[in-house]
Amino acid sequence: MQYGVCNLGIVPIRLEPTDTSEMVTQALYGDFFKVLEQRKKWSRIRFAYDKYEGWIDNKQYLEIEEEQYGILSESGIVLSKDLIQFVSDDANSIYPIPLGSDLNCLTLLNQKFEGNKITEKSDKSNIIDTSFLYLNTPYLWGGKSPFGIDCSGFTQMVYKLNGYHLLRDASQQATQGVALSFIEESEPGDLAFFDNAEGDIVHVGIIMKDNYIIHAHGKVRIDRLDHSGIYNIDKNTHTHRLRVIKKII
Repeated sequence: MQYGVCNLGIVPIRLEPTDTSEMVTQALYGDFFKVLEQRKKWSRIRFAYDKYEGWIDNKQYLEIEEEQYGILSESGIVLSKDLIQFVSDDANSIYPIPLGSDLNCLTLLNQKFEGNKITEKSDKSNIIDTSFLYLNTPYLWGGKSPFGIDCSGFTQMVYKLNGYHLLRDASQQATQGVALSFIEESEPGDLAFFDNAEGDIVHVGIIMKDNYIIHAHGKVRIDRLDHSGIYNIDKNTHTHRLRVIKKII
């Protein structure tokens, strides 16, 4: 088994081993993974954090030893707190990294970081404040950064920044936590999931107070939430059908 770590700011992870393939997620700086299959130009990987799989360009990650993978796996929370920051090395090369980058790899990569860090799990009441950091971020299928993000990438990163663990896709996140019977039982920071005509979970957002929701749809935006689903304030119409509300413990 081989192992790797993302040593660049934001790297696309593809469905198939080609640059023209769909981007299914992104590796942010410090994300580490197992290499399941390695070809001349591409490697199929499985992230340690959420077990998500995809293909990464071999030029966009650094191979590490199993022992180093184990050390990273056992490390605590050390995440970059700023929307954009930089790490540097002894050659004075500078690498931009986005909000939520994992800084546990700094020693391994012999790099320095002088920005703000998150080093402990926060109270769940902080989730809404964190979600505002992504407000107006453009929607990007597979995205996980303040420069482009999808609905489940948004919820995963907001929860991660507060020390809570979510899986990658909305349908996977819907298997976590405790279901609530009514919107009235929800609290700010709970997750609302939405389905399509076939009954598949295809969207997720974070519930705010007073029946509002923040979610990634075109951009990270705030809309109304009612028993039917999301009511788009700009279009004056419902855009998503409510399926279930979950409290992540």
